[in-house]
Amino acid sequence: MTTTELLFREDAYLKETDGAVVAHTPEGGIVLDQTMFYATGGGQPGDSGILAWGHQSLEIATTMKTPDGDIVLVPAEPAALPPVGTLVVQRLDWGRRYGHMRVHTALHLLSVVIPLPVTGGSINVEKGRLDFDMPEAPEDKEGLAAQLNALISRELGVGEQWISDAELEANPGLVKTMSVQPPKGAGQVRLVRIGEGNDQVDLQPCGGTHVANTAEIGRVRIGKIEKKGRQNRRVYLHLDDGPAG
Repeated sequence: MTTTELLFREDAYLKETDGAVVAHTPEGGIVLDQTMFYATGGGQPGDSGILAWGHQSLEIATTMKTPDGDIVLVPAEPAALPPVGTLVVQRLDWGRRYGHMRVHTALHLLSVVIPLPVTGGSINVEKGRLDFDMPEAPEDKEGLAAQLNALISRELGVGEQWISDAELEANPGLVKTMSVQPPKGAGQVRLVRIGEGNDQVDLQPCGGTHVANTAEIGRVRIGKIEKKGRQNRRVYLHLDDGPAG
């Protein structure tokens, strides 16, 4: 199989593009030569949308990654697939993806205001959560929310940079997640950076999609804080308004 070109990595705001079918999976999935559909990973769900070719179209329910690194678009129900070699138009469910981008970026900031090791997390369209190695629940939930919204309102740019596997090994403090280690072995690891220079507030390995500026997140609120085992607390975060863009 040919490894899929990851267009979402180049432009997280790409909503429609073309592509060529290079393979079908035994389970009925579709592999394209390039895609802007993000595959499930790092707590972020796989993208959904539509594939269209000729007078036909196919609803895509989610997107997965194969052990070989290919991106597989999974149809919502069994249907005739576009034959290998077919040129298709990909249309992303943008509202769903943009919600994931806003929540994912907000969770990075949550790990700034709660500077403790992260033991798990998940992302949805309007809310997300992080699990922390935190024996006692924080006393001032409103104070945490105020810190978080203050960071968001600084309109910090969100960018990326790449470091080598060896550089990451030499800087273990960059890794906040205890449960999931960054993908290594390809020679380079992607870091997501929030803020620049003296305004940088976060830098950590991440393969997900993010907004370009924290202002796009909008206001958030801290929801339930649940006890999950002796050392773990689960902190829920909710977007408190409609999409910012």
